[in-house]
Amino acid sequence: MLQTLYDYFWWERLWLPVNLTWADLEDRDGRVYAKASDLYITLPLALLFLIVRYFFELYVATPLAALLNVKEKTRLRAPPNPTLEHFYLTSGKQPKQAEVELLLRQSGLSGRQVERWFRRRRNQDRPSLLKKFREASWRFTFYLIAFIAGMAVIVDKPWFYDMKKVWEGYPIQSTIPSQYWYYMIELSFYWSLLFSIASDVKRKDFKEQIIHHVATIILISFSWFANYIRAGTLIMALHDSSDYLLESAKMFNYAGWKNTCNNIFIVFAIVFIITRLVILPFWILHCTVVYPLELYPAFFGYYFFNSMMGVLQLLHIFWAYLILRMAHKFITGKLVEDERSDREETESSEGEEAVAGGGAKSRPLANGHPVLRNNHHKND
Repeated sequence: MLQTLYDYFWWERLWLPVNLTWADLEDRDGRVYAKASDLYITLPLALLFLIVRYFFELYVATPLAALLNVKEKTRLRAPPNPTLEHFYLTSGKQPKQAEVELLLRQSGLSGRQVERWFRRRRNQDRPSLLKKFREASWRFTFYLIAFIAGMAVIVDKPWFYDMKKVWEGYPIQSTIPSQYWYYMIELSFYWSLLFSIASDVKRKDFKEQIIHHVATIILISFSWFANYIRAGTLIMALHDSSDYLLESAKMFNYAGWKNTCNNIFIVFAIVFIITRLVILPFWILHCTVVYPLELYPAFFGYYFFNSMMGVLQLLHIFWAYLILRMAHKFITGKLVEDERSDREETESSEGEEAVAGGGAKSRPLANGHPVLRNNHHKND
């Protein structure tokens, strides 16, 4: 049974154009070709990334936070209350009006006291400013290094300047060590992001982030299996080109450098729009959708690869909408915080609507991507 499933999974017609077999991609005459077994190393490398991240955040990001004067806000703790704590853990963090009335009778507190207790209790669970700075520092460092390394891998290749050469000789295209390590490191990093997403800072687009990480892992893996490596290196470098800008904006946001944060965010927004909504669909997707059909009939791998690219493009449109909405608020002077963030609720607020309104402009962003006044991420 397992052998049958294995044979069906690796059926050449799923992965390769017609009249080609895996035998055509066997190493020979000093030429090395991509193999599925190459990707086994990415899982231990992902664990290594998590270890490196731990020490980086401890010995690099933490001292850097102190140098930039990243300060924690004092959070008032919710007083012990077994009744409210049980409801908070089992039923929800934001009780409805009917539930509040029941809690009033059970706890003997006033409505204002119950509201304040839940507000403080939610704030206790929100990640600290230092945690968010550490996370942004780690991602900034990786994305910057990955972008520089990616450009070094592809900038001297003829297909970087003429995308028709991406498919020249496909799929009989050998790999070189720089391509191999670029792929392995990028895929390992996205595995590490997926492994750590439950403990990382959670944002409103948490589900979209999971979809993005999974789609990216599938896309990178499949492009390696099917030898779409030339296109894959272009796509990865394109994504890294804006990610480090966003993470640096977040770092300055958490440090309270508002003007620097705002300026970097503007650069990030421009780069993001150009790369994700112009270059990716009109150059890269055109390259992967149109040019291959000039060489061979469409096959399953062709449809699968471009379908996953479509998923990523939809996510880019979603994030571009958030960026443009933030930019509009910035221009009109109405920007309060990142569209994807959870709010740090203040003691002066009388309810959820009040928290979203008055007094918000004066406080730094509590969670999520940088805002323009105080800033957006990506995520990438």
